[in-house]
Amino acid sequence: MIRRSGSLVVCSLFLSMFIVGCQGQKAADQQTQGSGNATAGSAPSVAESAKNVVKRALEPKPLIVPADTVIQVVLDQAISSKTARSGDNFPATVEAPVEVEGKVAIPKDARANGVVRDGKAAGRFKGGASLVLELTSVTVAGRDYEIQTSPAAMSSKGKGKRTAAMVGGGAAGGAAIGGLAGGGKGAAIGALIGAAAGTGGAGLTGNRDITLGAETPLDFKLLQPVKIRAK
Repeated sequence: MIRRSGSLVVCSLFLSMFIVGCQGQKAADQQTQGSGNATAGSAPSVAESAKNVVKRALEPKPLIVPADTVIQVVLDQAISSKTARSGDNFPATVEAPVEVEGKVAIPKDARANGVVRDGKAAGRFKGGASLVLELTSVTVAGRDYEIQTSPAAMSSKGKGKRTAAMVGGGAAGGAAIGGLAGGGKGAAIGALIGAAAGTGGAGLTGNRDITLGAETPLDFKLLQPVKIRAK
């Protein structure tokens, strides 16, 4: 009887050890499988990161157009101090390409947009007219870039002194153009950067209002650099 009981104890002991061994092997297998899955899951992530690094390295660097760069444009439509009001937008076309490090950052014929910062009609009996324009954006390869420029500011004096002073735009530094519409002797446009001259031109009407015709050339100087993405 005692011998039989001893045999049962030994069998139970071996059975317990066998069950524990199986459970341990199962846990180890599960851990190994989990590690494999984690490694397999991380592999695409590493490959994707490497792909992005290569892509960024191959992308062309943006062109930085520095401050003080002059952007030459021509107006797409006439603007008059008699009708223009602060906040009005106007379209323009880039007249000459802007290059950076031998590469064209802003091409000729690129679209540009501006805003009227101030527009005041001439008084009937006294007081001159004023017109202040700024460029606000250029469009390159379908992408709009906001810009800040110095203003093209024009003003006419009171009655009897039909003179307009352009303070920000134009093509020929310090030039003066006489014989403007209704101006007579002494009528001229003086420019800080240049005088507006060209197909459209700038002139004074009989009531001393300032009118810039379509295709009038104007220069605007960048106040802040602008980053243009290369094609």
